[in-house]
Amino acid sequence: MGAIVTTYALIGIFYEFFSLYRIFAMPLPYSKVTRTRLHSRRIEIEGFFRDDGLLDLDARLTDLKDIDYQLASGIRKVGDPLHDLFIRVTVDKECTIVDVEACSDWVPYPGACGTIAPAYRRLIGLNLLRGFRRTVGEMFADVQGCSHLTELLGSLPTAAIQTWATFKIDNEETLDKPFQLDRCHALETTSPTVMRYYPRWYRGNNSK
Repeated sequence: MGAIVTTYALIGIFYEFFSLYRIFAMPLPYSKVTRTRLHSRRIEIEGFFRDDGLLDLDARLTDLKDIDYQLASGIRKVGDPLHDLFIRVTVDKECTIVDVEACSDWVPYPGACGTIAPAYRRLIGLNLLRGFRRTVGEMFADVQGCSHLTELLGSLPTAAIQTWATFKIDNEETLDKPFQLDRCHALETTSPTVMRYYPRWYRGNNSK
């Protein structure tokens, strides 16, 4: 009995260690110079399939300082975000935007920053896959928008693609060329990657 308990304890320690490793693992090489972190920006996007067949993309941008930070509006304590911004974009199967909601829970200028949120409903009718980033940059340039919300929107096209892709195999046989080909250096249609995983669409090294 004692051996079984010990085994389960070791398994528990292993999983705890593995979980911590996944949280704190740093894929970049460690710095050879001592350094102190000052700022963290976190961008999170979640894709939800709705019962009505539409897709919600919930995006969030959070800025945090590692010291008490003096703003014009007052001191922002460690742990309190400088920015904590949210935007939900609802799209159909063609990635056309049918609804938008935006809000700002933490901003550097309370009472001012958040008032721009309703302007982002102008996104309704745009398509995430047809010049979206360029159009957004023009619509909300400078004082016409919030620079951080606008920046957050730039991640939505690929997030939408990844979310819809949940329902199909990425290299399934189709009549049309897969969307992702020739949109990334690894998936250039003369590459070994395409020859291996998408042989039908491989053009060969000397193809034009």
